[in-house]
Amino acid sequence: MKIKAFQIFCGLVIATLFTSCGEYQKVLNGTDIIAKYKAAETYYEAGEYRKAIRLFEQVIPSYRGKPQAERLIFFFANSYYQNKDYYLAAYQFENFVKSYPKSQRVQQANFLAAKSYYHRSPDYSLDQEDTFTALEKLQLFLNKYPRSTYAEEANQLILELQGKIEQKDFEIAKQYYTIRDFKPAVRAMDNFISEYPGTRFREEALYQKFLALYEIATNSFRNVMQLRLEELQRLYQNILSKYPETLFIEDLNKKMETVDKLLRTFEPAT
Repeated sequence: MKIKAFQIFCGLVIATLFTSCGEYQKVLNGTDIIAKYKAAETYYEAGEYRKAIRLFEQVIPSYRGKPQAERLIFFFANSYYQNKDYYLAAYQFENFVKSYPKSQRVQQANFLAAKSYYHRSPDYSLDQEDTFTALEKLQLFLNKYPRSTYAEEANQLILELQGKIEQKDFEIAKQYYTIRDFKPAVRAMDNFISEYPGTRFREEALYQKFLALYEIATNSFRNVMQLRLEELQRLYQNILSKYPETLFIEDLNKKMETVDKLLRTFEPAT
């Protein structure tokens, strides 16, 4: 009995789906604009944004210049956003802002347009052009609406995007050490620390600088080796003063044993 009841339930669900799809296609392919308008809003409210988008595309041209157009175009833009089509969402929201600058929804549209650019920002390892665009759009929103209810979220999104740029720059700086180009590696880490003084990568950046300086110092000609070893010694002490429980302590201590041994060769014979 249970199996039969389940089969009946499944049959009803399938029948409902076919009926729903049939009704949608009938409205979509029909010529009744009012029916399309009502169906578009129904699908929008139900969260069926793909269907709503296709109907809005057909309905909006007939309502341009009419009071309903403002509502329709906002829903159209938001359907793209909810459907995670952020390129078209940004375009449509910006189009809404241009068309209805005095709308009660204009602030929300501005924010969602900026947030659409945020969603387009890729992983830090990829090209960050969209990330810079998102930062610009979010900052423009905050400049225009500093007391907006969306301001706190916009600031959080900016911090997240800035963190992505920061990580990208750090990974680029690390590449110099990876390819054994040690002097540029030192400069790259100095520049990174200078540009991002509060960075969460500061400890590792100092360690990367230490590694590059170690290679330079221990492979130097003798006439410059002592100065470079002493510089390395100071950097080691600086790292420990800031990060006494650094994750890199074992490697730092091991390398400093070599540094101390080399420095003793410069001590005058007794």
